[in-house]
Amino acid sequence: MARKPPTTQKPESGKTAATIAAIATAPGRGGIGIVRVSGTKLLDFATALSGRQPAARVATLAEFKAADGSVIDSGLLLHFPAPKSFTGEDIVELHGHGGPVVMKMLLARCLELGATLAEPGEFTRRAYLNGKLDLAQAEAVIDLIDAATAAAARSAVRSLQGEFSRAVNGLLEQLIELRALVEATLDFPEDEVDFLEAADAVGRLGRLQQRLTQVFDRAQQGRLLHGGLHVVLAGQPNVGKSSLLNRLAGDDLAIVTSLPGTTRDVVRSTLQLEGIPLHVIDTAGLRETADPIEQIGIERSWREIERADVVVLLVDACTGVGEADRAIVAQLPRHLARVTVHNKIDLAGRTATSTDDADGVTIALSARSGDGVDLLRQALLRIAGWHPAEDVFIARERHLRALQQTRERIEQAQAQLPRLELFAEELRLAQLALATITGEFTADDLLGEIFGRFCIGK
Repeated sequence: MARKPPTTQKPESGKTAATIAAIATAPGRGGIGIVRVSGTKLLDFATALSGRQPAARVATLAEFKAADGSVIDSGLLLHFPAPKSFTGEDIVELHGHGGPVVMKMLLARCLELGATLAEPGEFTRRAYLNGKLDLAQAEAVIDLIDAATAAAARSAVRSLQGEFSRAVNGLLEQLIELRALVEATLDFPEDEVDFLEAADAVGRLGRLQQRLTQVFDRAQQGRLLHGGLHVVLAGQPNVGKSSLLNRLAGDDLAIVTSLPGTTRDVVRSTLQLEGIPLHVIDTAGLRETADPIEQIGIERSWREIERADVVVLLVDACTGVGEADRAIVAQLPRHLARVTVHNKIDLAGRTATSTDDADGVTIALSARSGDGVDLLRQALLRIAGWHPAEDVFIARERHLRALQQTRERIEQAQAQLPRLELFAEELRLAQLALATITGEFTADDLLGEIFGRFCIGK
């Protein structure tokens, strides 16, 4: 039989943990505010709060009372008995008026009744530990909350509904089935060649690689929707970086003048490009200067370039690429994707063009008129590896790393044929890597990192 990977020890505290409580709505004033409580045997807890016993999964109009019987607030009381709740435990929700003071008073009353203050992401973590969500679905919760575009939100919903997990589990089933066939043959070395033919090991491996490539492609698109693309506009002073930022943003975000060195600090804007969050950063002009303030801006510009996914290097179309521009190129990180933009074609009497060469993409455009700016947008999408897809699921960098590691292990397995013991070991390592996505095998410190980024109350 194929060996299953070791799994994270999910503590039994998922069923016997202390009752936790938190304000589940965002800070500030609102029409409605919610205090959420999760634990065991919360029917008595709800009765102590409201003086009445609420029916399961029915919104009950109630008064929320302090220890002395005075009314703190009135609103809706909901009780979700375990296991049919978000966390898999009993949940009580108090839907009151959304003022920060009254919310804090309701939370304080819950703490008086024995609840402890929830940590960031603790409700979702308990849902994971109690088997209500796998790890990829749990991450999709915060991705949905943080979605910067409608496309990202739709993809997060698909992951939350389990589409990504089903794709990963399908791959795991193929891996486990192949491992089972291999390990069943290890005790009969004389039959190894017959096994390879009868079990169609090469064909199975090829189909697994093909499916893995498809899942990786969808996940890569999802990572773009999650994290976006960081684009830095760089170049000498007065080549039109701020004008291009304003054109891309459709607003006057950066000051534009004919004086060189106007931009002395980074200016950021997040745009949408085919549903991808495009984080565009305008930087100070790169040149030698004695101005201490401008020097600070230039230092910050280089720091932003180091962190960028793409650098858009602007040059003046009237003068072309000069020695100063080549000096900037020489200092750019070698791994960094680059688009060279010849700006001000309206002044140079040139037309908008886009060409690919050994150094990347070169585009001629006018930031002032907008002519050719769409060519830049298309180039950025190509560099990002984006293509339209309605079945993309949200994904993170750790998911891509796990999928890539799985691909590498399968390639190693292919190289080991027909040595079945080494073949089986590479398949086992591929399964371990793949299983980290849904949490079948996940280190506790990774769980702390993931759920620690959630907001309190979720």
